[in-house]
Amino acid sequence: MFFALNGPLHDLSDDYLFSAHMVQHLVLTFLVPPLLLIGVPGWMLRPALRYPWVRTLAQWLTRPTICFAAFNVIIAAWHLPPLYNLAMAHHPVHIFEHLLFMASATLMWWPLLSPLPELPRLAYPGQMLYCFLMSIPMSIVAIYVAMADHVLYPAYSSAPRMWGLSPLEDQQVGGLIMWIPGGLFFYAVMTLVFIKWAARGEDSAAAAQVDWVPETRRTPQPSIGVIR
Repeated sequence: MFFALNGPLHDLSDDYLFSAHMVQHLVLTFLVPPLLLIGVPGWMLRPALRYPWVRTLAQWLTRPTICFAAFNVIIAAWHLPPLYNLAMAHHPVHIFEHLLFMASATLMWWPLLSPLPELPRLAYPGQMLYCFLMSIPMSIVAIYVAMADHVLYPAYSSAPRMWGLSPLEDQQVGGLIMWIPGGLFFYAVMTLVFIKWAARGEDSAAAAQVDWVPETRRTPQPSIGVIR
């Protein structure tokens, strides 16, 4: 998060290149939230679930359908020109946009990385389907940006040009960054989920083989009496 919001990437994304802004968004949604969930143990979150209203709200918010819809609606809405240009013109709105991105992305990752059994992850087949479906809406937004025949975000038209990219070319590169790495990322996660699922199946099969003891024919042994 520090890398995305400070230093060269932050300066490039805010003042120079739309494509750098897309890299920043991918870091804030695809890297920061899963590391956050991996790094927070369940016992730190469990005390909050003692309150019935928190538990009810959390159970609703972490449903896969809600997680899917919240992330994709927020991503799509903030890449529409009116909202995007508003964020570029007003820094507090830009901060609010990034907070929404990270909050919705944390929800998006919850069905895959939940640290709480009370708010469980999806089963492995469900995780794979979830990842596949998640790649579709972002691709639609990316195609809209990459295939536009005019500059959608005027803030970059007046920015100093870097690396010989025109504003429209920069926008097309940004759309491709969202489209290709953004889509392939979910396929990579889906592959990892499949590997974990297959490994668990192999472990279960091995355990079943260890637990199964075949019956063998035993030759009855003659009893030996003791003469006193």
